[in-house]
Amino acid sequence: MAVDISQIPVPPLPTLTNLNATVPDDVDAPKIASEWLAALAGCLESDNPTGVNSLFVEDSWWRDMFSLTWDFRTFHGISSIVSFLNDRIKSTRPRSFKLRQDFLELQRPFDDIAWIIALFDFETDTGIGFGIFHLVPTSNGEWKAHTLYTNLEGLKGFPERIGALRNQEPNHGRWEEDRNREKEFESTDPTVLIIGGGHSGLGLAARLKAYGIPNLIVECNVRIGDNWRNRYDALSLHDPVWYDHMPYLPFPPTWPVYAPARKVANWLESYADILDLNVWTSSEVTAAVQDPSDNKWKVTVKRGDGTERALKVNHVVFATGFSSSIPKIPQIPGVEKFKGKTLHSSQYKKASDHAGQKVVVVGACTSAHDIAKDYYNHGVDVTMYQRSSTYIMSPKNGYDVLFKGLYDESGPHTDIADRLGASLPLFMGLGLAQRGAKRILELDRDILESLRKRGFRTNNGIHDTGVTMLYWSKGGGYYFEVGASQLIADGKIKLKNDSPIKEFTETGFLFEDGSELPAEVVVFATGLSDIRGNIRKICGDEVADKCPPIWGLDKQGEVNGSVREVGSPGLWYFVGNFAFSRFHSKHLALREYLPRLPFS
Repeated sequence: MAVDISQIPVPPLPTLTNLNATVPDDVDAPKIASEWLAALAGCLESDNPTGVNSLFVEDSWWRDMFSLTWDFRTFHGISSIVSFLNDRIKSTRPRSFKLRQDFLELQRPFDDIAWIIALFDFETDTGIGFGIFHLVPTSNGEWKAHTLYTNLEGLKGFPERIGALRNQEPNHGRWEEDRNREKEFESTDPTVLIIGGGHSGLGLAARLKAYGIPNLIVECNVRIGDNWRNRYDALSLHDPVWYDHMPYLPFPPTWPVYAPARKVANWLESYADILDLNVWTSSEVTAAVQDPSDNKWKVTVKRGDGTERALKVNHVVFATGFSSSIPKIPQIPGVEKFKGKTLHSSQYKKASDHAGQKVVVVGACTSAHDIAKDYYNHGVDVTMYQRSSTYIMSPKNGYDVLFKGLYDESGPHTDIADRLGASLPLFMGLGLAQRGAKRILELDRDILESLRKRGFRTNNGIHDTGVTMLYWSKGGGYYFEVGASQLIADGKIKLKNDSPIKEFTETGFLFEDGSELPAEVVVFATGLSDIRGNIRKICGDEVADKCPPIWGLDKQGEVNGSVREVGSPGLWYFVGNFAFSRFHSKHLALREYLPRLPFS
């Protein structure tokens, strides 16, 4: 179940003061890391979990992604770690530990924190693993683990068909015929059916294809990329290019740091074509019913030509985004007497549609800012109505703090960056996120003070962690300043937030303090309804009612729902930003082999 992150105590950081330790001038990081890993291997390979007591500090963390638990799990404290190892090492038998020499170094992320970071490889009975540990100094001069991260990289006997394992047979004149036969599934059904052809669905399909797992994407739009192409013209990615690469096919070095939506749309369409992904566009899954005799899913697909196709698949994956397609609009009395026009942000296309009219945008997060800025840039009189405070961060300052040395021009390969980022458990990192957010606030001081002078309400995020926990808890509540904040601060985008709305009038809004705001167009940038609505629409109430929360964090600090079965065998939801989807597409692809492996 999802937890209220604001109620989670912030764990102490491994500062030198908290550890009662100092850092010698002559730290031999390779020697310390090698000896520590050898000691860990000795404990695990001899089935002696209690032996790790001497290798970890008391307030330690072990995060595992599928390699030992076949799940996303985080264990906090030595007793929890020992219990986890007692449960898992007999059935997985981790062994063959080997230290890597890259990224093996003493790091000083802050003046009062020092750790040795090292990467290693290992294997289990069924899998190939990769790990990262952070060793911190202790009062007696020993270095012990504060965090250990283990990740499943692949399964023995089921390699990705890439590099030397790719198809090496020449194809003279048969490629197009073979592709049409493959993507139409005329004589067989796919093993995995993916609903939605956005970046998550495409990335997963590419992984599955590389593993030789037949799969099909069903996309309701006419073209791949229309989920970006058909939104408002001003839409752009706010994450930098280094963070947004897709599996197997990174963006070219000429790609802009922040790509406009239509460029992203064209890239996704090209991605599906280049990687030979099986996609049915202009098609809709109208029903998915599980057969209790074998747990397979009977799926009905309505094609663009009006015909229907019945498929029987092992897995159904919803890759339909963070919310259902049903707009979430607040119930404001009197809307029936309003003589103007109301629409949801998902229906908004371009500012010129409302030229010469007075517009009110209800909401104050990303879509609201983008739309309000678009209106101003096209000479439209626009007012933002802010209902609650918003976290504001400028991308330049924020990403320099959050991503420098990890996701940037000089950072490591994306595969390594993803694992380095995952190596620190989310709850363990609350204190680090607080420090990063504080630094960003200092760098953004001018724009934030200008906004506050104008009356715009800002906040510092959950637990003062800035954007970090807002993203992991609800995937929203923030705006990355790419111009709209300055327009608000300058009074060019008008602001109203001093009273709740009481009701619509014929000509706009009446507020509880008696004030009024004229409007001819009202745009509700107020989000979309519960993410599980997609499942309810296709699978029915009984299946949807069994679904756990999707997104948000569980009590161990792991993401709910996404990349995990959601209440029924073979039913999955896959959602996240480009980076999350890229990294976890491999984990979800590997889950197809669950019935063949001795994992519980």
